[in-house]
Amino acid sequence: MTEDRSAPAGDALARVEAAVRDSGLDPRGAFHPRPQDAVPPLADGRPTLTLVLLGNAGPRMWDAFAPTRTFGPHPLDHWTREVVTALAQRLGATPLFPFDGPPHHPFQRWAMRAGPVHPSPLGILVHPELGLWHAYRAALALGEHLPLPPRASTASPCDACADRPCLSACPVGAFAPEGFDPAACGDWLARPRGERCMHDGCAARLACPVGRDRRYAPAQMRFHMAAFARAVDRS
Repeated sequence: MTEDRSAPAGDALARVEAAVRDSGLDPRGAFHPRPQDAVPPLADGRPTLTLVLLGNAGPRMWDAFAPTRTFGPHPLDHWTREVVTALAQRLGATPLFPFDGPPHHPFQRWAMRAGPVHPSPLGILVHPELGLWHAYRAALALGEHLPLPPRASTASPCDACADRPCLSACPVGAFAPEGFDPAACGDWLARPRGERCMHDGCAARLACPVGRDRRYAPAQMRFHMAAFARAVDRS
């Protein structure tokens, strides 16, 4: 990242986050990598000193992506790569993506280092305010040790959720304490009875009481369900 000598060092992260927002994505936290975090070096071989995660935590991404949407395979991945690569070039960063691989980068592990998210019974990360309505789309690896705010300790909202409605809401019981059954889910979505899930969204995800006011818009919900159904069908 090119240094701006007119601004205090503490503003460096704020400048990166502002650039992320301008790109149509949301900053999703940052951390200073340790060897066990498996963060790769920069493209020029220097070590990554700060990793900034990017994703969606509201309508910003969908509002930016939807008007440019193409209908080829993986349109959101294509848009994300294009936008984040251009952003990384402006910031002097190396872009990293969860859809590259194998081997795949451990984005869930990185997310738990970067912000207040926790594993949920559905296998995806839950946020104390956003619930399950957020995602991680990319990361920026920086060669500068940016000053970061202290991480506040948060409890998982799932710890206080005795009923766990997410595990009982699926019409085919695809979610269970021992794991997720993608074949059962995919078979249901391919049948006429699965049309409601395809249209309204995953019943298990919708059952989570956290972040209900942050649910995706109907068009975004249908887009992600269709992408998931295609992925399951190919597996």
